[in-house]
Amino acid sequence: MIDFGDAKTDLLAALGIVAATYIVALALGFRRRWAAAAATPRAPTAGGVATGFVTNFFDTLGIGSFAPTTSIFRFFRMVPDERIPGTLNVGHTLPTIVQAFIFTKAVPVDARTLIVLIGAAVAGSWLGAGFVVSWSRRRVQTGMGLALLAAALLMLLGLFQLTPAGGEAIGLSGGTLLFAAAMNFGLGALMTLGIGLYAPCMILISLLGMNPITAFPIMMGSCAFLMPVASVRFIRSNGFDPRAALGLLIGGIPAVLIAAFIVKSLPLTVVRWLVVVVVIYTAAGLLRAARRERAPELATVGTE
Repeated sequence: MIDFGDAKTDLLAALGIVAATYIVALALGFRRRWAAAAATPRAPTAGGVATGFVTNFFDTLGIGSFAPTTSIFRFFRMVPDERIPGTLNVGHTLPTIVQAFIFTKAVPVDARTLIVLIGAAVAGSWLGAGFVVSWSRRRVQTGMGLALLAAALLMLLGLFQLTPAGGEAIGLSGGTLLFAAAMNFGLGALMTLGIGLYAPCMILISLLGMNPITAFPIMMGSCAFLMPVASVRFIRSNGFDPRAALGLLIGGIPAVLIAAFIVKSLPLTVVRWLVVVVVIYTAAGLLRAARRERAPELATVGTE
């Protein structure tokens, strides 16, 4: 195993550079969007800020933010379906970077494992975002619906304690590390569709015999590096809602700090059950909406 002291410091320095670069790209993206639609309200709504606070608070405690945020956006009709994946990535990026700084410093994990898995997730997100930004509204609805069902299944496995308990290792090597990298590559690609990386990454880490606590710097570090990469592609293509994304950002950062340094842990079983129910309901709604949009397309094809 590699000594992770210096490597962690270098990783956090790189994350600082990524964060600074992303803030510049985000500011330019907001400026461009607002210049193109000068009459559009710029300030986030109270509901948007509250959504950012609540979802990032529970995200820091390990529940994940993408599925709950998607459910809230759809229930209150805050963001058009086709802009939800981009808004999730853009709005949750900076709160996730704050999480990564906190947990990467605090939790022991082998540096090689951490860096390889983060790199794989970033590569996957770049590939995934390239596809999603060009998808039609119906395809986005279908993709998000299926992704949410997968997320709900993973949550149910955890609630019924059907996921592996994990071991004591803090790192991987050889073929096991390559397998984990391939899996994290896929999880990074799925992030751009709105399926969070946290639950499947935690299951993967436990399945491979690592201490489950090491999943926190791995999953948060993966998201902190991959989300700016994916978000820049959404920003360039105007594939996000700036007002909603700003609400997630403003509400999210203080929520992360409160959860990490003040609350630290909560009995979350009831919350997880509630999230599962809401996520399944949202997934069903997305798939129904996709089917409704497909019907006119088939009718048009039939008359040609």
